[in-house]
Amino acid sequence: MTAAGPAPEFRCGFAALVGRPNVGKSTLLNALVGEKLSIVTPRPQTTRHRILGVCTLPGAQIAFVDTPGLHEKASRALNRAMNRTATAALADADLAVLVVEALQWTREDELVLKRIVRTARPAIAAANKIDRVRPRARLLPYLAELGARHDFLAIVPLSALKADNVGDLRDTIAAHLPRSPALYPPEELTDRGLAFRIAEMIREKLTLELNQEVPYGIAVEVERLAEEEGQLTVDAAVWVDRPGQKPIVIGARGERLKRVGRSARLALNGMLGRRLHLNLWVKVRQNWADNARALRELGVE
Repeated sequence: MTAAGPAPEFRCGFAALVGRPNVGKSTLLNALVGEKLSIVTPRPQTTRHRILGVCTLPGAQIAFVDTPGLHEKASRALNRAMNRTATAALADADLAVLVVEALQWTREDELVLKRIVRTARPAIAAANKIDRVRPRARLLPYLAELGARHDFLAIVPLSALKADNVGDLRDTIAAHLPRSPALYPPEELTDRGLAFRIAEMIREKLTLELNQEVPYGIAVEVERLAEEEGQLTVDAAVWVDRPGQKPIVIGARGERLKRVGRSARLALNGMLGRRLHLNLWVKVRQNWADNARALRELGVE
């Protein structure tokens, strides 16, 4: 019988998911950790914060960081803050994961790649949304072109939505992390607290309901969390940045806000594994997206 070799050393580190808006970074984070931590909508720039998702494997722990999409037209203070958040997460990471949409390369993709080069972070490319590519053979020249753009550690084609090849990306990232003990307890999934996750879920349902009617003028703040008679009660304020947006969010006879409340409550019941009572109010805070103090209160800056 031959003696067993030494056990491989544990690896741990931060992997920043970076890319332009709407390439599927948040869907990918949720697929990688196996739980919904980042909200997802078809709208670009849905993610506004740095979202941590921890995945503990037998030989590694990966601290994934979902980031706002880096974009060129950062005209408002909110957009500039989102770009700074993404850039800071990239600078703090051990590894960058450039998420792109398969068969596409835009000026904003180039912008993200330049940020990666500037930080000198080792990078893996994740070509997402391959479920939309028919026939799959069309991927081969695209992946070759992607490889010619940068010296990536690896290029992984995948579909975050279908969870196709997500495990391969996870294993590839783990193999390239530094040797280190775990940074988080194995049961910990995120560093985001309950109030933040509730506010984000409400914002997701608002975004889906409102579609294009109130483009980016919505924010949500949980004002009160309380245990009352064995039930969690949540009071949350929906911020709009112009008076004319308030009736749009509320809807005729309050029906739109009621729909949002019902949808958010059902989603939160599932997320928390318990029933809660949700109260929503719509408040006007003019030009909050250009107000540094308001952004700090929302945790964006």
